[in-house]
Amino acid sequence: MIEMTLREIADVVGGTLHDVPDPQVRVTGSVEFDSRRIGSGDLFLALPGERSDGHDYAAAATAAGAVAVLAARPVGVPAIVVSPTPATVPSRSVALAGDSDGSGAAVLAALAALARVSVDRLTAAGGLTVVGVTGSSGKTSTKDLLAAVLAPLGPVIAPPGSFNNELGHPWTALRADADTRFLVLEMSARGPGHIAALAEVAPPKIGVVLNVGTAHLGEFGSREAIAKTKGELVEALPADGVAVLNADDSQVAAMASRTSAPVTTVGQAASADIRATDIHLDEQARAGFTLHTPLGSTDIRLAVHGEHQVGNALSAVAVALACGADLETVAAALSGATAASARRMDVRTTDDGITVVNDSYNANPDSVRAALKALVTMSRAGATPRRSWAVLGEMGELGEESVIEHDRIGRLAVRLDVHRLIVVGTGRPSRAMHQGAVMEGSWGEESILVPDIGAAIALLDDEVETGDVVLVKASKSVGLWEVAEHLTSAARADDRRGSTEATQ
Repeated sequence: MIEMTLREIADVVGGTLHDVPDPQVRVTGSVEFDSRRIGSGDLFLALPGERSDGHDYAAAATAAGAVAVLAARPVGVPAIVVSPTPATVPSRSVALAGDSDGSGAAVLAALAALARVSVDRLTAAGGLTVVGVTGSSGKTSTKDLLAAVLAPLGPVIAPPGSFNNELGHPWTALRADADTRFLVLEMSARGPGHIAALAEVAPPKIGVVLNVGTAHLGEFGSREAIAKTKGELVEALPADGVAVLNADDSQVAAMASRTSAPVTTVGQAASADIRATDIHLDEQARAGFTLHTPLGSTDIRLAVHGEHQVGNALSAVAVALACGADLETVAAALSGATAASARRMDVRTTDDGITVVNDSYNANPDSVRAALKALVTMSRAGATPRRSWAVLGEMGELGEESVIEHDRIGRLAVRLDVHRLIVVGTGRPSRAMHQGAVMEGSWGEESILVPDIGAAIALLDDEVETGDVVLVKASKSVGLWEVAEHLTSAARADDRRGSTEATQ
């Protein structure tokens, strides 16, 4: 963030200084909500949670070098205190679990106000461009590709992983300083108005809308409501901004009428301003294609996995070109960009020759379909086809469509001829996925329903073989990454080598 005195910060957030000997002391570092990450010159954010309250760590934070604490009550050390009001109590927040009195909401509102002032000053100075990305799926992968293609043009700040809610959004925005050229922000929503609110925190100059799918369908109620909310991003763009829209998604393409900014379309459609043709996949499901742009055409070979990454890459190209990059630089950056966020199409081959596709961070019907297609591509490439395993868990937040969508995934796994489907969980959605596979024609134990992660691991340990390809994917709440991390662990590899030697 830009350097500010404690008095300036208090004025910005509407707070009161408590136990502050010198209001002119400056915050010269960053804003942190984890006291273990505090460094000299930082501002500590005291948030309540289900298991702990950040206010209890205020003294430790200042001892570690924090200049002061942004808090909802006095904490006995230098603090800027903000009070809860009805206006600061949010309609939802992952970050505010356990915030019964609205104190955490007040601190987050203060954080948002601070981020807005910092971003406004950096933008006014002429050095910062804010890029917002939204969509039902692909936001994190696209954010990572954007960071890669913009890096040759100057310093880039982007959130780690999917840090895209009321806490992660302003926290990321406050990482930008006078040296930052690009601020790339992933924007999530679980209801109308959420993206518009995030856009108020850090007004975007460029907005990317990837797709309108079924993620969070249970909270929105319909794809039309999802489309309306995703379009809040392009509505927030200035007239001299740029809206990047997916021409292959009719609901996204229709958002062109909702913005005063110039529109750049991307996709495989012949009408797209930036498009891909001649798409082909290698043995690791990495896409190659011919890129066509107003500046010319070139061949691209991606290092990330899955055909769905082509659309993400096209969006990244559109943003980079709008920011002044040349085609050769963009092509080189895309070819070198690898997965930067954990547990998202992270492909690793173990010492004993098992390929593990860890895409377990989150899941919705669109992303699971894309991952299954990538799995099958990997297993069938090469001279000798390999066995494919899909270890899938529940997809959350689908509402009344949950059973139907899980049934469809089970059926798709059979239609794609996945060798083994392991469905993890005992809930109705998991049972529907397994039943869908059975009804589609799964035979014997081609699809198997196991009660928990431990059972899935035990089954894989008994039956997975050298050369197999294993996809692991579910919603974050399932924690299915334990399966992927077990398969790729050094301890497991040692156990398998020992078992092999014992049978020789």
